[in-house]
Amino acid sequence: MAKPDLLLLVLDDSPTLQLTGRALRAAGYELAVVQDIESMQKALQESSPALVLVGETFAGKSGLKLAESMLDRFPTLPILLFAEHDTTGLAKEVLRMGLSGYLYPPLRIEDIVTAVNRSMERAHHLGDWMRREVKMTTASLEKRAQLSESERNRYETIFANIQDSVIVLDSRHNIVILNPSVRETFGLGDQDLKGRPLLEVITQPDVRALLTRSAEGPVKYHEITLDNGQVMNAQFTPIPGVGSAITMQDISYLKDLDRMKSDFVHTVSHDLRSPLTALLGYAELIDRIGPLNEQQKEFLHRMQASVQHITSLVNDLLDLERIEAGFDTRREAVSIDGILKFTIDTFEGQAVTKKVDLKFDVAPGMPTVRANPIRIRQLLDNLVGNAIKYTPSGGSVQIKVAARDQQIILEVTDTGPGIPQNEQGRIFDKFYRATNVPDGTQGSGLGLAIVKSIVENHHGRIWVESVQGKGSSFFVVLPSQE
Repeated sequence: MAKPDLLLLVLDDSPTLQLTGRALRAAGYELAVVQDIESMQKALQESSPALVLVGETFAGKSGLKLAESMLDRFPTLPILLFAEHDTTGLAKEVLRMGLSGYLYPPLRIEDIVTAVNRSMERAHHLGDWMRREVKMTTASLEKRAQLSESERNRYETIFANIQDSVIVLDSRHNIVILNPSVRETFGLGDQDLKGRPLLEVITQPDVRALLTRSAEGPVKYHEITLDNGQVMNAQFTPIPGVGSAITMQDISYLKDLDRMKSDFVHTVSHDLRSPLTALLGYAELIDRIGPLNEQQKEFLHRMQASVQHITSLVNDLLDLERIEAGFDTRREAVSIDGILKFTIDTFEGQAVTKKVDLKFDVAPGMPTVRANPIRIRQLLDNLVGNAIKYTPSGGSVQIKVAARDQQIILEVTDTGPGIPQNEQGRIFDKFYRATNVPDGTQGSGLGLAIVKSIVENHHGRIWVESVQGKGSSFFVVLPSQE
């Protein structure tokens, strides 16, 4: 009897973990459960799991970051992500990283088992098995200039059953072998292409750009747009002793979904803005037409505040959509300390009114960053504004900016209510607000999501450290410009 496949569950203790454990054990899988980073690393090294299921957050860390580090060590390891919400941005990130897929609530036993079975089948019969075989034969391939006929037939049989497009190249980017999916995608016909330069066979500019990028090392995400509008996601992986492999997946449907989402957001936002602007204008006219009693004035001011709140929400939605869609491409040399002064000037009056001690400490001689100054201002305004908003009267907000190891490090610390430990992993999600936010505190729930998108769009990192009842510290790290 064959030994059951071992699955590694990298999940915090929760109902999701219990449900997943029951479902997969009933399906005949052997499980190993870890609940800290050290145990996870040991299990990966010693038990060689056939598949890993990792939570979107685990032990206070980002599940996507953990998955990325796993793939750096074990490139062929199939990984499923347990997400807290389904978003187009998450789908793109999962695809970009090369994960097997993701699950999100509501979860049923059938959904979990089906996702795992499909990932295992794909790993066994297509991706994982093929890559392991390639690595196992590397030593023998180094001794030969080309594959023997029998070996070639063996690999062509494997490739013929892979839906993804796969090309194996030698060290000079000449074709060693390719599968039928490549021929169909690029219209190459049945001619023998072995030994021919890739760029001679496929003249697509995006393929040339991929090879240019590959000179710097492995490429995990590269879009190739074909003449018929089809969009492929390509990865370039060096193979010692052989050359390299290019794998491509059709992501046209994801691009269509993203386009539909963008169109929807734009349309809805435009349709909302016009009546909101009209409402605000009429409200101002009412206030000027004639005297109002106190109750009427109160109702009018409430209406104006509500309209302004909705308008702000629409603007935040549009900003977030633009950043996530990749439209935010403006870059120039930006002085963080210079922009921070404008932010301080903006919020100083609010801090004084609220009796919050606003402090800032900027190290001298700060290098610049290559960034969009408007987005950096938006990032600072959101972090500093939030800190003041959630800090009670008599508290303090401290801003520190320093440079270290070709990085700009920004820290914004407040003495507010803090964030519950179990909610810190979700604080950057769209529309999410901590459960301990004081009543009456306004907010769209998009500010931190926008900040996170800006940081990631500038190749930076952001995280929070918080103790409930004592306050929170938000850290942003951006690459500096030398």
